[in-house]
Amino acid sequence: MNGTHPPPELPFREETEAPDIPWQVTARMFYANKAAVLGLIGFTVIAVVGLFGPAILQADPFDIVGAPLTGPGEPRPMGTDYLGRDVLAGMIHGTRPTLMMAVTATGFAVLIGISIGALAGFYGGRLDNLLMRITEFFQVLPPLVFAMVIVAIFGASFVIVILAIGVTTWTDLARLTRAEVLKIKEREFVMAARAIGMRNRPLIVGVLLPNALPPLVIAVTLQVGFTIIYEAALSFLGLTDPEIMTWGRMIGLSRDFFFEAWWSVTFPGLAILFTTLCIALVGDGLNDALNPRLRGR
Repeated sequence: MNGTHPPPELPFREETEAPDIPWQVTARMFYANKAAVLGLIGFTVIAVVGLFGPAILQADPFDIVGAPLTGPGEPRPMGTDYLGRDVLAGMIHGTRPTLMMAVTATGFAVLIGISIGALAGFYGGRLDNLLMRITEFFQVLPPLVFAMVIVAIFGASFVIVILAIGVTTWTDLARLTRAEVLKIKEREFVMAARAIGMRNRPLIVGVLLPNALPPLVIAVTLQVGFTIIYEAALSFLGLTDPEIMTWGRMIGLSRDFFFEAWWSVTFPGLAILFTTLCIALVGDGLNDALNPRLRGR
């Protein structure tokens, strides 16, 4: 023994390892969900078809290219509809407007719903009562009927359909945002932000809404799938722009010929089903990944 002590073991591994960042934990949990990953891949494929498909297949979906009600085969893999239009061309060219309408209408609904819900939950009192009465008024109206009235009055243009869907589908987001803001605004970090003199608008936008984001992201994701079905319903009734081909419009135009030409309705219907299923799987994966109770498992 020389009186010297061995040097202490340094926890190099623990000190050099960076702590997990919340978004990294969320991404890791999301990608561990195989169904959510499959949904994300499926939706990515659909989005790629919508972006690049029309440039590859440059056929006009409104052109008559063959005999009416021709079954799938060569040279039309998905057959023709009752006018002789190529179903495959309609499917590919209808992807982009269908997704654009769904995403844009959802964004409009999100803007209205989150704004009203955040203001109602943060300020409370009379403003809360007023905004919630307005929300209840829109909530008791049949959304599809209300959208039909808007389109009938202002016309079935692409923009009007988007506005009609957004105006009639924001109420659930408003209630969810209000509930989250009411829960979060009483926490210590919000009180600390008030104590240092943070103004109301930066407090709502920079503190409250980011902390309310996880359930809102899930709701918005599912809202996109709902909007696709909503647009398909309006298109089925002939209440969308007749110059724009969408999956719902293809179903609506061919609904009277289902038994003679099942392919003209089935293929766009399967596209809607597959897209909404992919979005639902992504939303379910986000729900698990953003749930703090599951992160410790």
